Amino acid sequence: MQNRLKNKSTDNPDVWKAIGHMQKAIASGDVDPKLLALVHLRASRVNGCSACVHASVAGGKKAGDTDERLHNVAAWREAPFYTDAERAALALAEAATRLQDGAEGVTDEIWEEVNAHFTEEQIGAINLEIALTNFFNRINRTVKEPAGQTWG
Repeated sequence: MQNRLKNKSTDNPDVWKAIGHMQKAIASGDVDPKLLALVHLRASRVNGCSACVHASVAGGKKAGDTDERLHNVAAWREAPFYTDAERAALALAEAATRLQDGAEGVTDEIWEEVNAHFTEEQIGAINLEIALTNFFNRINRTVKEPAGQTWG
């Protein structure tokens, strides 16, 4: 795959500054970086964004997660490698990402499970991670960003 953007240097620096602020807000939410990487990975897999799948696997490894857990995110419901809190966050990521064609989205059951495991501050950070992931997934799919490349 070849990126459709020939010159990324024309990007508006204010956009990158805003994204940096969002990333700082996520980091200040007191959520384990391994969990954030799993959430990023699951949403990116749902969206078929190879660049973000690659980035989230790298981020998960950097945070200390295992290949076993990272490779099994695609089948997280059946895989025994995740805590109940991680399962709640993965369900939230999936439901918030799949909003197409009248999909149910985040049900009360999913929301209640998330609330059973996380504080409101943590939920805010997880939701922002999901939203930012979907933002990047859509940009990367539009411009055909190849896995292993970097933005900015």
